[in-house]
Amino acid sequence: MSPEAKPEIRLQIGHVLFIDMVGYSKLLMHEQTAQLEILKKIVRGTEQFRSAEAEGKLLRLPTGDGGALVFRTHSEAPVLCAMEISRELKNHPEVRVRMGIHSGPVNEITDLNEQANIAGAGINIAQRVMDCADAGHILLSKHVAEDLEQYAHWKPLLHELGPCEVKHGVRVDLFNLCSDEIGNQKLPTKLQAVRQHRAHVRWAEVGAGILVLALIIGGVFYFARRPAIAADNNSIAVLPFVNMSDDKEQGYFSDGISEELLNLLAKIPQLKVAARTSSFSFKGKGVEIPEIARQLHVANVLEGSVRKSGDQLRITAQLIRAAEGYHLWSETYDRKMDDIFKIQDEIAGEVVKELKVKLLGAAPKVRTTDPKAYALFLQARELGRQLNAEAFAKSDALYRQVLEVDPRYAPAWDGLARNFTNKTQIGVLSNQEGYARAREAAEKAMAIDPDYAPAHASLGYIADADNDPAGAARHYQRALALDPTNLEVLRNAALFLQALGRLDEAQALDEAVVRRDPVNVTALYNLGYHQRLAGRYEAAIASFRTVLSLSPDRGGAHAQLGMALMQMGDATAALAEIEQEKGEGWRMIGLPMAYCALGRKADADAALNALIAKYEKDAPCNIAYVYAFCGDADKAFEWLDKAVTYHDPGLGDIVTENLFDKIHSDPRWLPFLRKIGKAPDQLAKIEFKMPPLPQEK
Repeated sequence: MSPEAKPEIRLQIGHVLFIDMVGYSKLLMHEQTAQLEILKKIVRGTEQFRSAEAEGKLLRLPTGDGGALVFRTHSEAPVLCAMEISRELKNHPEVRVRMGIHSGPVNEITDLNEQANIAGAGINIAQRVMDCADAGHILLSKHVAEDLEQYAHWKPLLHELGPCEVKHGVRVDLFNLCSDEIGNQKLPTKLQAVRQHRAHVRWAEVGAGILVLALIIGGVFYFARRPAIAADNNSIAVLPFVNMSDDKEQGYFSDGISEELLNLLAKIPQLKVAARTSSFSFKGKGVEIPEIARQLHVANVLEGSVRKSGDQLRITAQLIRAAEGYHLWSETYDRKMDDIFKIQDEIAGEVVKELKVKLLGAAPKVRTTDPKAYALFLQARELGRQLNAEAFAKSDALYRQVLEVDPRYAPAWDGLARNFTNKTQIGVLSNQEGYARAREAAEKAMAIDPDYAPAHASLGYIADADNDPAGAARHYQRALALDPTNLEVLRNAALFLQALGRLDEAQALDEAVVRRDPVNVTALYNLGYHQRLAGRYEAAIASFRTVLSLSPDRGGAHAQLGMALMQMGDATAALAEIEQEKGEGWRMIGLPMAYCALGRKADADAALNALIAKYEKDAPCNIAYVYAFCGDADKAFEWLDKAVTYHDPGLGDIVTENLFDKIHSDPRWLPFLRKIGKAPDQLAKIEFKMPPLPQEK
């Protein structure tokens, strides 16, 4: 063939997800059709499939009972797609699917039937990875796993399996992607056989060695211990105690007791305590203690149960050394509700004693109140976490009941402050009313106890929203000095660093929080937000996709993901994401910018007018950066002035919000920053030093 006639082969890197239905050939014909339709519907409904297809960056290779999806978007796309499929398949246990993932070279070809096809090592290896799986497994090649391991939030899901031999003697190194919600945690059958064979060989070698040694030295004793979990001996996870009460609605009480114990132990600097979100993610999942410990990277687990009947309590607690599976300590407390705080102190004391922790100061004690008020407080706190108007109303009423019984219980006042702040964030209260009421409640908490760290953190957040950086710095500094292990305080401190323009420090703190609480969607959201502001768009996209894989309804995540895509120059993908945004406000903020980026001026103007009509007083700063992004500097400054008039807390982000970049060179920019106290020299005068974080072990 002459050089002119040679076909041009263009190899590209494809991120491949290979899918196969297990036992398909054994099904009756109508079962095959029905199950294949279910699988196709699930796959096509995934966010990754839809967004990649909309961008024209998805190739499909059907195989009859499955197929390969080749993503040309980003390396996490097939992994996130597989997670979505796995989660949906939980509702269809009759559809048994295995999946394999690899990134490698692929090329589009024309087969003997003149049909478009896909080939290349990327496809071949992905299929070989999948061939090692059983139903439910999501297996990754080592190459893909090593890429994911660069991000802390993926590490708890990755489980190294080692090599597996496939066709033609080829060996592929595998990782299992799984958790209590997705994938299959069991060792694949092919690897079980390999390990059993190796174990037989190993024990044969050991036996021969023992025989030789016995002949030489007259006998030896040989014993094998199960390998210890590679975690610090003073690390611990507190699992949610099981509600054993006849009233199943008492679950808030058993959860609350567990959380209070966790918080109490977290105050001991010598202990490394897994965060609440991560520990509680195993609730009701039936995961074995060693597996929980491995995923949370802890050596010890505290679990138990609570039975409450009237004023009678039975609390059982047990401390388990995860590697060996034996109990270090266990105890059952049959007491009255009046003893609830004493019980918690006793349990924490036993944990410290059994782990041989040498306290540098006095042991922390749980904050006490009337036992009935305490039960109401736990219920109010749990309701407040549901983040909807109805739950907030019930939570507020319960906090008021607590304060009728004990008006000096600072946590209840701070709980009210958090509710008012959160109601402002979701639009139930206006900015002015919400933050004013939150400040009043938090100040009452601090007046009762000037050393109550959460109240200082609440006041710091409110001061920052009210454009008082000096006040925010003072409160955050005090909160961190009082409780440097509180992850919520650390998350809010990162937001404050960002408001001061110290994005590098904010991201470093975000990453530290995510390492300690890898499944906390708020921490991951904040990390993605700060990555976007810093121009680290690919990292931000990965963070927001992880947020959505953990919490598909998380408000703002689709919009922020869309903004990152838009700022990278992919306006089509940005619009597709923003249109999926669940939060109306964020969706309406994102749409006009996406239309501007696409050159759809009429649509942009209509969307912007709709945004102004509904959110003029609640989102003037957002409206300003929409105008700035779309190139209308005059309107941007007009709305910035309105943001000052309406006391928009969004002004706190103005220094780092890169959607304002187009007006930074405008002669009005610096004077405006100076007017609101955000000029670089003004921010430099704000004294705020992060204390050294507790060392990760």
